[in-house]
Amino acid sequence: MTLFTVPIISQLETVMQHVLNFFHTNLDLPWAWAIVGTTVVVRMLLVPLTIKQIHSMQNLQRFAPQMKELQKKYKHDKQKQNEELMKFYRENQINPAASCLPMLLQLPVFISLYYTLKHFDSWANPGPHTNLSFVHIVPDITVPTTSFWGGYVLLVVYVASQMASTLFMAPTADKTQRTLFMIMPLVFVFVIARFPAGLVLYWVTTNLWTVGQGLITRRLVARTPAPAPERRTSRTPPKDDGSSGNGANPEAPAPKPAPSASQQPRQVRRKKKKRTSRR
Repeated sequence: MTLFTVPIISQLETVMQHVLNFFHTNLDLPWAWAIVGTTVVVRMLLVPLTIKQIHSMQNLQRFAPQMKELQKKYKHDKQKQNEELMKFYRENQINPAASCLPMLLQLPVFISLYYTLKHFDSWANPGPHTNLSFVHIVPDITVPTTSFWGGYVLLVVYVASQMASTLFMAPTADKTQRTLFMIMPLVFVFVIARFPAGLVLYWVTTNLWTVGQGLITRRLVARTPAPAPERRTSRTPPKDDGSSGNGANPEAPAPKPAPSASQQPRQVRRKKKKRTSRR
């Protein structure tokens, strides 16, 4: 496995070195902003997949009630439940895995950038006056994030941006899944704190891109309206539940029962006045 993995990582690292060097040399950007520019280009290339991701999320949200009914119907038979859900996905052209594709395709970029920053001195040949800082908070993007006080600020921004991006990446998830997604950045921050600061900067940039993309999508894409309840008026005939026994016309309202004798109104008889003849 190592014989195949190392050449692949080396090739990815070489590509990342050329990309960063292009932004730094040709566009005269500092190394930190070269990472930001690389992140923006990667996310722009993933826009077509992101559009598919948005459509997939909309379909999941639109058909969520039907899928919950299937899960409830076959809750005692998991195999039948999965078969019916897969059939439902095919009939309605739903791809649940589409929401994971943009994240999976970013993993090679993440890995290549990690090794590029790890071997930065060997290929970039930085001098004593090389600018490796970022907005006076991160003095060196090649050292671990917790090596300076600004790195903790960057970690806080990472956690906040990751939580915010989760709100747009998993709109159809249930309450338990959303809670788990919100807790994951708090756990993962202890691992990412040991990475080079430039790698955290890359992840913060892609999270902010996801948040901005979600805000734009919510404004441009119309939400699926919920079914409006039926409005009833005084002229709307009552619904027949089949118990009225009207076989000829089931939609006709049931006849009102005749009032009983005690409920019938009394008839008041007026006494006739006797006419008197005038003499």
